[in-house]
Amino acid sequence: MSGEANSPEGNGKVSRVIRIGTRKSQLARIQTDSIAAKLKELYPDVHSEIVGMTTTGDKILDTALSKIGEKSLFTKELENALERNEVDLVVHSLKDLPTTLPPGFTIGAVLNYRFQRGNLNTRLKKLDEKDDFAAIILAAAGLKRMGWENRISQILEPEDCMYAVGQGALAVEVRARDADILEMVSVLHHPDTVLRCIAERAFLRQLEGGCSVPVAVHTEVKDSQLYLTGAVYSLDGSDSLKETMQTSIATAAADKILEEVDERVQRVGVTASKISGEAQDGAERLGVDLAKLLLSKGAKEILTVARQLNDAR
Repeated sequence: MSGEANSPEGNGKVSRVIRIGTRKSQLARIQTDSIAAKLKELYPDVHSEIVGMTTTGDKILDTALSKIGEKSLFTKELENALERNEVDLVVHSLKDLPTTLPPGFTIGAVLNYRFQRGNLNTRLKKLDEKDDFAAIILAAAGLKRMGWENRISQILEPEDCMYAVGQGALAVEVRARDADILEMVSVLHHPDTVLRCIAERAFLRQLEGGCSVPVAVHTEVKDSQLYLTGAVYSLDGSDSLKETMQTSIATAAADKILEEVDERVQRVGVTASKISGEAQDGAERLGVDLAKLLLSKGAKEILTVARQLNDAR
């Protein structure tokens, strides 16, 4: 824990102070403030200090990210601060985190802020000030959170447009050895979103894909079934593969007895000790199995060509 201080109410009680690292963008701050508020609600003696940082990805606004590499563009500075104990936890858009985290880190909470896309201010400014675009695709949830519902002209359904792995979910990353912080943030997990994201991340990792290659997913939890649709595309869209698989995430009551033993197990970087280990394993297998199915049908060749074309650019 970052430190202790006397209660601001002057009642003599000792309060705990935690430092939360985040990107400086307006949406990132709103998202981080919402997590700080949730922690305050759950742990009234905890006071949060928000530490804003500018990442490499934030500094590069005029170049496609696929042209400059994809590793840690929006996470490296935050993770460096976490490693140096300058912050106690960091908030990311889950889509920015690789499916294999650096040693010593883990995702301690996954929250259900689905379908947010990109830096809203920057992208809307490009739409408003340039003639290059007639429209732009953003997240309805993010626009609503910013109070900009009037900018939404059409909602795209999953059959119209799938999304990137982890798109719109929030991730709270912590040091894996910090058991108290890990326990604190674990109550923020949204169970269905955890399972959906584990399946998506396992799918991407098995494909050995990343944000610079065209891999898309859609997940849904319905009637104790987890559905995963995954697709890979050529860069020009002329070639694609798309399949859907499902698995049961219903678990026996006895599974709760096993949760304490399962405490430090990570699945594609996620630690979720209070969620059924059996369900998490099923979600991970679902992602792996769907990826293997697409690979057996030629996905590797499509992705290899896409990577080569990206590298050539």
